[in-house]
Amino acid sequence: MDVLASLQEELIASAHPRGGWGYTPGQEPHLEPTCLALLALGDRSKLPALNRFRRKDGSYRLDRGRDEAVWGTAMALLTLHELGGDPAIIKDSASFLLGVHGKTIQEDGDTDIVFDIDIQLVGWPWAEGTFSWVEPTAWACLVLQKLGQANHPRVQAGLRLLLDRAFDTGGANYGNKLILGKFTEPIAGPSSVLLWALQQKGDEPRVKAALGYIEAEAKATADVEHLAQAKLALSLFDKTNLEWLDDKLRTQVEVERKRSWATRMITRLALAAIALRDDNPVRIGSVAPTATIVEKPLVLTTLPLADRIRGGFRSLLARGFDRMRQPPLRSLVHVARAESYDDDLVAIIKEQYENFREIVPLAGQRVVLKPNLVEYHRDKVINTNPAVIASVIELCQKEGAAEVIVAEGPGHWRNVQYLVEASGLGEVLQRYNVRFVDLNHDEPEKMQNLGRLTGLEYLFIAQTVATADVLISMPKLKTHHWAGATLSLKNLFGTLPGICYGWPKNELHWRGIAESIIDIASTCTPHLGIIDGIVGMEGDGPLNGIARPTGALVMGNDLVAVDAAGCRLMGLPAERIGHIMLGANKKLGRMGPNGVEYLGAPIESLAKKYELPPRFEKITIPA
Repeated sequence: MDVLASLQEELIASAHPRGGWGYTPGQEPHLEPTCLALLALGDRSKLPALNRFRRKDGSYRLDRGRDEAVWGTAMALLTLHELGGDPAIIKDSASFLLGVHGKTIQEDGDTDIVFDIDIQLVGWPWAEGTFSWVEPTAWACLVLQKLGQANHPRVQAGLRLLLDRAFDTGGANYGNKLILGKFTEPIAGPSSVLLWALQQKGDEPRVKAALGYIEAEAKATADVEHLAQAKLALSLFDKTNLEWLDDKLRTQVEVERKRSWATRMITRLALAAIALRDDNPVRIGSVAPTATIVEKPLVLTTLPLADRIRGGFRSLLARGFDRMRQPPLRSLVHVARAESYDDDLVAIIKEQYENFREIVPLAGQRVVLKPNLVEYHRDKVINTNPAVIASVIELCQKEGAAEVIVAEGPGHWRNVQYLVEASGLGEVLQRYNVRFVDLNHDEPEKMQNLGRLTGLEYLFIAQTVATADVLISMPKLKTHHWAGATLSLKNLFGTLPGICYGWPKNELHWRGIAESIIDIASTCTPHLGIIDGIVGMEGDGPLNGIARPTGALVMGNDLVAVDAAGCRLMGLPAERIGHIMLGANKKLGRMGPNGVEYLGAPIESLAKKYELPPRFEKITIPA
């Protein structure tokens, strides 16, 4: 059986009994994998699988997710169009899509420092009431052009936004091109999707540059998702000699099947199948302009009075719980010397854990390790080192944990399997036969927000994290250009699914970084924090700082105390870090030194004076 046929067979076998597909086999149906699987199979008879996601207003949304997340509407619309859906339904959904506007950013004194893009251009957001981003804008522009709306003012504005977000040197990413005076780097995924939407702008210099970037990436990468997206993009621009790319994609599909740690992602299977088909569903071709579709004004739903009363009662309960919260009975922090990743880290971690076994037992527990896996760059010290993760996996297994899962949901990258493999974590997972869960595409668990600092009544937490018996936050010791320091508490941003909050998850940043961090930590509190401080990052973290050997591992059951100790290791005043102060004020933990038991090596014996983040002087402490 050839690879395309085997992929299609696997997709058919992975369908949910009630129709549709989840991101992984056995998961309840989600909109994106359902759309991509339908396009991969080209089977019109399965279109009813989309019905469960359709709302009366013409939008398509997850029926058990964050209601504001409307980004899947464009994918559903493309699927309906390609498979011959009801024209009336297609027109109604297109009208809704045209009515979804990304929020514009208001100019202030720092705008010239932060942005190098036209902040007044309006495209499409991941979620209603938030900002415009490349990927949802590209999908919307793509399908609306296929519907004959290329000249619609909203489509033209969206295409201008995409060109504005593209790098002169090629490609795009999920954020800004320039942050605090430093250029970021393009990412293959959004760069390919950007080209799908800009396929009729082939003479634009930035489109040509993006093509060159994608072709080079396709030749360099072995990742199935990147290869499939690149094949779809390159085939739109008269790149007819792509047999090498098809061959490479077929080979890597088979390689990926042998990775024991990698859960079979339906989106990856479907994209590979779509790319290997003879037809290309993202090709616009020659489409005659049609009558302009009228935007449907976005109507914000008002909750019934009874629901508002119940919501108010829940808010009172949450505030009451917040006032009654007490810090851990004992706040322990253990600091161990570890000069190198070649040291016997298993022995060091085991010695540290001896002090926490009674407080956080691992035997018989389902343990979820949440490392910091933001991006991967060969020459940068960004992520929790795989050797540290390996040592904690081994500790959990030796302690008799029922299951150990490593899980992460990066805000900067959707393609987390690429990050796992490129960073070296994949080899660790394979060696210990440990499963990895992509939290960005995990089932969202709607939870009462027990912090209530952001004004959000609920938070959507990845189910794998929300249901863990033991949750361990495992950050890298780093400074952070906005938060001051990014440690065990800030690491929790990765527990929120991107399918609910988008990429990057900066909606929460705009609601207040410190407030968002403490809301998450209050709602789903880790049981243990372990900081990889063997080599930290100083200066313009979390991505652009420089490596700083520090030679420390920090473990503790009180994450406020753990992070305060991490700050002291970096020579940073913890009382200047907003979310640490706020966490202590909310009784999430103790900052120390009073009330905290310090074990192991004295912090002062390992402390280094880290270079401060460029904007540290501007950091304000929430009241």
